Amino acid sequence: MSQPVAAAGIDRRAFVTSLLDNCPQALVITGLGSSSYDVFAAGDRAENFYLWGAMGGASAVGLGLALAQPQRSVVVVTGDGEQLMGLGVLATIGAQQPANLSIVVLDNGHFGETGMQLSHTSMGTSLAAVARGCGFSHVVEVHDMGAVGSLAGQVNARAGCALAQVFVRADELPRALPPRDGVYVKNRFRAALGLAPF
Repeated sequence: MSQPVAAAGIDRRAFVTSLLDNCPQALVITGLGSSSYDVFAAGDRAENFYLWGAMGGASAVGLGLALAQPQRSVVVVTGDGEQLMGLGVLATIGAQQPANLSIVVLDNGHFGETGMQLSHTSMGTSLAAVARGCGFSHVVEVHDMGAVGSLAGQVNARAGCALAQVFVRADELPRALPPRDGVYVKNRFRAALGLAPF
């Protein structure tokens, strides 16, 4: 069983910043809410694709991108609440086995966007165990900042589909709001991939 989230002590924003600093070439997809704020706070760039809605869809978007861009590392940064809404896509990722896709779940054990109710990960659900059961190549539960280097190495090496369940504090951090214009974000991201806008 995973570590109780209440006992976790990772600063999620520091973790995200350190991870992305060590994966400068990665394409990044964010879940809604806090994960988008954390990625934006780490440094806005054209290779970041921020999802403002589509709860549960971040990993699915990451899968599509990883299959379309197999020579690029793709990192999905999302929360436990969002990933719980999209459990089915973990099975599809396990079946597809994209070597360049890493899912990073910032798990504070709460539904942060709807009032901080306890999420299922506070009640015994292990997203790491689900990923293992779905056949992910690499699964890790992260309890301290010391794991950033090895996780970044996995991302950069594109050595198999991975999921990291990162146990973070249930902090209410200042919001760092990325661009909210979906067409702008989409076309900027496409331009970073060398694709024309549409």
